[in-house]
Amino acid sequence: MSQDKRHVIAKRIAQELENGQVVNLGVGIPTLVASYLDEKEVYLQTENGLLGMGPSPSEDELDIDLINAGKEPVTYLRGASFFNSADSFALIRGGHVDVAVLGTLQVDVYGEIANWAVPNQPILGVGGAMDLVAGAKKVIVAATLFTKDGESKLVPQLTYKTSGIKRVDLFVSDYAVFTFPPDGVKVVEMLDDVTIEELSEKVGFPLEYLNPHLQTSSR
Repeated sequence: MSQDKRHVIAKRIAQELENGQVVNLGVGIPTLVASYLDEKEVYLQTENGLLGMGPSPSEDELDIDLINAGKEPVTYLRGASFFNSADSFALIRGGHVDVAVLGTLQVDVYGEIANWAVPNQPILGVGGAMDLVAGAKKVIVAATLFTKDGESKLVPQLTYKTSGIKRVDLFVSDYAVFTFPPDGVKVVEMLDDVTIEELSEKVGFPLEYLNPHLQTSSR
């Protein structure tokens, strides 16, 4: 993979988004998606109270008072709306977010995710994770497939605390795109020069394509 793997993930997720959708981008890799929307008319929402978020600012555009939920500087587009956090969460809980793009610690083979608490580590707060998992119409996970220690984030069963029993729709990683039908995880497409057999060995359990006629591809 020649490109920065975080940007490969973000670019692939941008392909899933459609004109007119309200999209929440979580902290980390999800924030990079804003840079790959091209001409798509997508309305980015951040739970600290902005609908119509733009890409990261240039040095001339930087406004230290304009940040997203991850405290990163952002821009806003023409027609954007600002509101308080209570209204922002009412929007999320009311089912008005079309797509939530979230980071994660683990995803199990049925699409249940854990992305807010690590065992034996201080818990700073849930943030909007549980609300977005429950309230968004579609949930996409953006994360590298393996930790720095080489452990797979795609697991047979969660060992971290769940963010909610609702299944995610897609897990876009640096190795592959996964979906989660009722019978368990399937590979939609490969994003690196690795076979599905090699990837199965890396994650520690057998993987199979959603469409058995799919072929491995690199990006």
